[in-house]
Amino acid sequence: MEKQQHYRPRSSRKVLFQSLLVAASLAVVTITTFSYSLGHHREESTVPINAKEIIHKCQALDVLPGPPADFHLRKTSDRFEPGTPPTLIINATIWTGGGSGTEILHGDIVLDGGVIVEAGSIKDKFLTKYHNLNIIDAEGAWVTPGIVDMHSHLGVDSAPALRGSDDTNSLKGLVLPWLRSLDGLNTHDDAYRLSISGGVTTANVLPGSADAIGGQAFTIKLRPTKEKSSSSMVLEPPHTLNGTDGHDILPPRWRQMKHACGENPSRVYSGTRMDTIWAFRQGYDSARVIKNKQDSYCAKALKGEWNGLGDFPEDLQWEALVDVLRGRVKVHNHCYEATDLDGMVRLTNEFKFSIAAFHHAHETYLVPNLLKKAYGKTPAVALFATNARYKREAYRGSEFAPAILADNGLRVVMKSDHPVLNSRHLLFEAQQAHYYGLPYNLALSSVISTPAEVLGYDHRVGFIKPGKALRLFGLRWDTNAYISHPLSLGAAPRQVFIDGIPQFEKPYVSKKSNQLQRRPSTPNFSKEKQDAIKYDGLPPLETTKTGDIVLFTNVSKVFTRNGYDIQEMTSKSQGAVDVLIQGAEIICIGAGVSCGTGNYSSAHKVDLQGGSISPSLLSFGSHLALNHIDAESSTNDGVVNNILLTESPSIAGEGALIRAVDGLQFSTRDALIAHKSGVTIGVSAPSSKGFLAGLGVAFRTGAPHRLARGAIVQEVTSLHIEIDSSKASISTQIGALRSLLSGGAKGSQMVFFEQVADGKLPLVIQVQSADIMATLISIKREVEIERGNTIQMTFAGANEAHLLAKEIGEAGIGVILRPSRPFPGTWKSRRILPGPPLTPKNAISVLQEHNVVVGIGVEEQWSSRNLRFDASWVALESNGRITDREAIALASVNLERLLGLHPGAPDLVATVGGTILEFESKVAAIISPLQGRVELMV
Repeated sequence: MEKQQHYRPRSSRKVLFQSLLVAASLAVVTITTFSYSLGHHREESTVPINAKEIIHKCQALDVLPGPPADFHLRKTSDRFEPGTPPTLIINATIWTGGGSGTEILHGDIVLDGGVIVEAGSIKDKFLTKYHNLNIIDAEGAWVTPGIVDMHSHLGVDSAPALRGSDDTNSLKGLVLPWLRSLDGLNTHDDAYRLSISGGVTTANVLPGSADAIGGQAFTIKLRPTKEKSSSSMVLEPPHTLNGTDGHDILPPRWRQMKHACGENPSRVYSGTRMDTIWAFRQGYDSARVIKNKQDSYCAKALKGEWNGLGDFPEDLQWEALVDVLRGRVKVHNHCYEATDLDGMVRLTNEFKFSIAAFHHAHETYLVPNLLKKAYGKTPAVALFATNARYKREAYRGSEFAPAILADNGLRVVMKSDHPVLNSRHLLFEAQQAHYYGLPYNLALSSVISTPAEVLGYDHRVGFIKPGKALRLFGLRWDTNAYISHPLSLGAAPRQVFIDGIPQFEKPYVSKKSNQLQRRPSTPNFSKEKQDAIKYDGLPPLETTKTGDIVLFTNVSKVFTRNGYDIQEMTSKSQGAVDVLIQGAEIICIGAGVSCGTGNYSSAHKVDLQGGSISPSLLSFGSHLALNHIDAESSTNDGVVNNILLTESPSIAGEGALIRAVDGLQFSTRDALIAHKSGVTIGVSAPSSKGFLAGLGVAFRTGAPHRLARGAIVQEVTSLHIEIDSSKASISTQIGALRSLLSGGAKGSQMVFFEQVADGKLPLVIQVQSADIMATLISIKREVEIERGNTIQMTFAGANEAHLLAKEIGEAGIGVILRPSRPFPGTWKSRRILPGPPLTPKNAISVLQEHNVVVGIGVEEQWSSRNLRFDASWVALESNGRITDREAIALASVNLERLLGLHPGAPDLVATVGGTILEFESKVAAIISPLQGRVELMV
């Protein structure tokens, strides 16, 4: 609980805090002439008037960045906002970042002057000096340093995306070290506040990856400043930016730079990897020539050999790359495959510079020893947790990469690449890495302490180092207080401090179970981790089939379904039960040996260790089973033309409607991974350039081919259109839809639009804007009055649906939120309801309150595997309004109902260690009545 109080010690006295004044003077050396010998003659050289400045510059050339010697003695941060009151956080569980992420304290924290001045067990006497303390009772909650996103495009790839709001990439050449992300940093990005609500306080804003060298990155604090400028957000500005350049007492500050290799620069500039590496070598050679000239110049200047020396050799375009060679710039290298990693390692050794981190780096886990051959300190590796296979370079990406890299002694950082992933949920990347085997201390460090160290800012961010002697040493003033353990699914800060300033005026926090205060106990994936290496990143994904009879023992919960309803068949008082399966159907649910006697004593037994059995999940919203690799057109079904702009080929027939069933591709890795994660059904619509997409299909994610038994669950599910981002005007699209529903369809269109108008076929409309939804509600009423039928309509996407929750409910329209955690990526989706801690409710809760049937969808096929976590997240932040049964329905029966799937013989999923909604669980088996078998995963 948060409250404003005066701290009332036994005796109070006023203490006036004053800033520490650092006095320093330059040692001035007066030089008139130097003499030097030339054979038998002595010549005098004339000392230039700026000799002192030249000597200072030469002496500072190779000084490495770091904080001033007295930095840790300061009592007030240089980012302190006058008037910010001191804060006392009491009763906290404090993760300090120390001890490689293992140090945990129980006690209090004092923030004052923009820094943490004490943490741990704080004596009453220490607090007597403070008045008007803002006291916050953490009630045992976890307090950590703020999250550091080492790979972000916040502010340069802004939300909402508008013309002129994207300053991520320059297309003016392959090597551009002189560009700076700060020069394009938008202070009005809607994502800043959202990211803070996820605990992100610091972000390294990188240029994009279209260029081999895209330019300089700047690390910023996300809070809005009184100055409201881009420069005021910079965490530690280089001295050339803040006017302190040339002061002898100040060491240089770290700078950051973006490099990229592989597909991106090659694709943008229609070149090859060979062209990119040559561009690197040319650029570094140019920098090396300048560096060598500077070194030669300074060698003479420091000896007093001034004659003919001329001006100091420098070039503003290349000075940042020269500083890379001097070890004063942190290089962040976008690089995926072993061939590119090898090329960059060779480059570092040729030109003698180090790389701070390889980013994305999907194949680093396959070549950890290669990274150790890089010049200087071994690079860290900045990764996604499960985002992979979206292009060829990412095809061998593995969820076990963080754990494998850590096993090999490499530093692991989890990053967002915002807005590729919404950085508000960067902590989820650390949670997933932990789930798949990264030790808990390294998982938390991967988004807090490790990126702070890699960036060179660990003296400012990433750690809480308490103790009187070290009171101001490396202290972290950005803190997050979580209602649950930070590695628990759905964990969100109840308050975030940046520069000692609380960022939420009135945070809303869901009440979660006390058990979430402890770290999740994650499954054992040791075999899968070994297979990832053994099979060079492409382990087989087929499952083991069992006999006719399987006995699951030690089952904590059983959920079954009846039509579109989910029922819980067990209770807490019942305790663990056994579940007997025969012919892929539940024969018995009972305690003890009641299900394992008689003819069933020889059943194949699987101990679920407190796990569960529940309906399988359904994935909708991506190109699952239509695309193998999204960015590789040769691996995909292709895209349907926008009929409002381009005529369909006449050979396809007048008014042709494309059917997704005709383009299905089975055994895609994303589909098989989804299957192993409990997502056994996929629904996909044809990929479209806008407006009319075609007819969706339902298929089994684990099927080997179309002709396999049960591979096609339903050939036609619903009719899909999009009204949002087409080049045709919104009013044109609305007019076309009105015409199609009122008899204006042609050929095969006519049949299916007639079915929609008659209420026999669902119409699924991809739409984000509440204004467009309101118009669609009106059209639905018009057609229903005209036809005398009720149209089955579903809004997909629907970021702004909560604004019309009452009207959508009254109209009988369903909603599929896609993504389930909204982001204001476009103008028409900007009015989101973000949920806790920014708002008390999320969109799903509001929609359900108005009797809207809601499902959750995905945007990219790789994320189908995470549907169970998405559903769980919705329930966890609903403050108890959504039960486990309802959470499962969001990703299963509700979707079937909204997409027009007929209730059939549903699959069941058995999980070991917990329910399908929990981080502790792992999918153990798929029970498929449709295929008449049980598939074992463990």
